[in-house]
Amino acid sequence: MSEEEKNQEQNEVTSHSGDEEKKSENVTPVSGQNLESPTVIPSESVEEAKPEESGEEEDELTGIEEATELEIVQKVTKKDSKKKKKRRGDKSAQDKKADSEWIEKVVQIRRVTKVVKGGKKLSFRAVIIVGNAKGQVGVGVGKAVEVISAIQKGVADAKKNLVTIPLIKATIPHQIIGRGGAAKVLLKPAREGTGIKAGGSARTVLELGGVGDILSKSLGSRSPLNVARATLDGLKRLRKFDEVAKLRNMSVKEMVAAS
Repeated sequence: MSEEEKNQEQNEVTSHSGDEEKKSENVTPVSGQNLESPTVIPSESVEEAKPEESGEEEDELTGIEEATELEIVQKVTKKDSKKKKKRRGDKSAQDKKADSEWIEKVVQIRRVTKVVKGGKKLSFRAVIIVGNAKGQVGVGVGKAVEVISAIQKGVADAKKNLVTIPLIKATIPHQIIGRGGAAKVLLKPAREGTGIKAGGSARTVLELGGVGDILSKSLGSRSPLNVARATLDGLKRLRKFDEVAKLRNMSVKEMVAAS
């Protein structure tokens, strides 16, 4: 062989060795395989993986946008719930105003003993009078082991048994006698400026009922509960001239002239 052919062969060997070194640089080992058996990942596949990563970033951004929308919805719902709470609070305030119109007075609290098989059972009885000083009044009785619960029961019972008083200015239309148990109470109308001439539980019933001028006298038992019930019975049976005239099919003038 000539010298020129030898030089060409040497150049080809060196070029092949250089190509093999470049390929070995691009070779990356894969997990789970030995270094002796490397796998080659082409550069094109690496370039194709880039847009997938960018897609994942876009999905994360959209998730953040959705979270912000949910937060906005939650804020709006919280505001609506606050408004509803305020409205409910306004209703409760109205109920409080309605309750504040009623005046409650405790007439009597007594300790009651009941004989039971094992001994004696103690409880309390409270007599309560409730009124709004505008023509409505009621008497209630509550019994319980504790004083506070007995008073609460008495107030509820009094509000169930309210009576409307037919007032003429600040007095009652006519004379009447009320009865409650063994108690009798005489009620008489009075002139303006007379005031309430009564005592005991009858006075509290008339005050809370809104009566300003009246004369009264207790004729029977002086028990506070019976006197209060007798006074309430007399106020319940009061009638105005218009009502009596309608019942008799007469005018007010005819009824007054007949009397």
